[in-house]
Amino acid sequence: MIDAGDLAAFEEARPALRGLAYRILGTLAEAEDAVQDTFLKWQAAKQAEIENPRAWLTTVCTRRCLDMLKAADRARVDYVGTWLPEPVQTASTESPAELAASVTTAFLLLLDRLTPKERAAYLLREIFDRDYAEVAAALGLQEAACRKLVSRAQAALGRAETRRVAPPARQAELLDAFQLAVNSGATERLSALLADDIALTADGGGKATAASRVLRGRREVLGFVTKILGRSWPQWRQVRMEINGILGLVLMEGGAVQASITFAFDADDALADIYIMRNPEKFAGLSVDPGGLH
Repeated sequence: MIDAGDLAAFEEARPALRGLAYRILGTLAEAEDAVQDTFLKWQAAKQAEIENPRAWLTTVCTRRCLDMLKAADRARVDYVGTWLPEPVQTASTESPAELAASVTTAFLLLLDRLTPKERAAYLLREIFDRDYAEVAAALGLQEAACRKLVSRAQAALGRAETRRVAPPARQAELLDAFQLAVNSGATERLSALLADDIALTADGGGKATAASRVLRGRREVLGFVTKILGRSWPQWRQVRMEINGILGLVLMEGGAVQASITFAFDADDALADIYIMRNPEKFAGLSVDPGGLH
């Protein structure tokens, strides 16, 4: 049976493990499973023989996530419609800005382009500030190989704007304009905030009605907002909350979440992407403790 000190050590590491697992896997349920599996191995290990508990836990959790990612990628092939990461309620006031920016939907989708080991190496080094010795231990590779993984990931992800989060005032302005367009059909304010290449992506997972393809351009996106969302969304309770590091909206009917929406901005703080989640199996992260994901 695990003693109080070893339990405390794990609980201290849990937020970082959970945050790492979510960023690798893209779903909160799988991240929680990975952390629980890590705890079970920690519970069974001889802690007195572990020189660096943080590194040991990071290694176990990372390797478990990589194993799970293989299965998740196979399941993704059969996914109905467009796949988006599971939305998670966050609280940037309780997390460093760099961590908040690294959990946006836009950034998670960029991470999805990387190989599993590139993704893990990049997150450990660039987001969680692990040294290359710890990254190498976690991945079972030489440090030189890990440096190459991180370098390739950096090249694939591009410039720092990939983790850009618009100022809070801009986020609030955008959400005001978006709600006005949905609830009244007035699109002038929203149109003025859109990037020329605005895109709207929705994930229904075959379990709820959602756009079957990515919508692009002002005309198509604004038409969808007013003619499709405008039919049902005004009837639902609209709750503002921070979702994946960005001010977003959760749509409620009674006590059930019907949809959520979050955004991405370009370098000029124009609205570049709209992400709508409709899959009812992906709403668990919107009821977690706001300070729970770091």
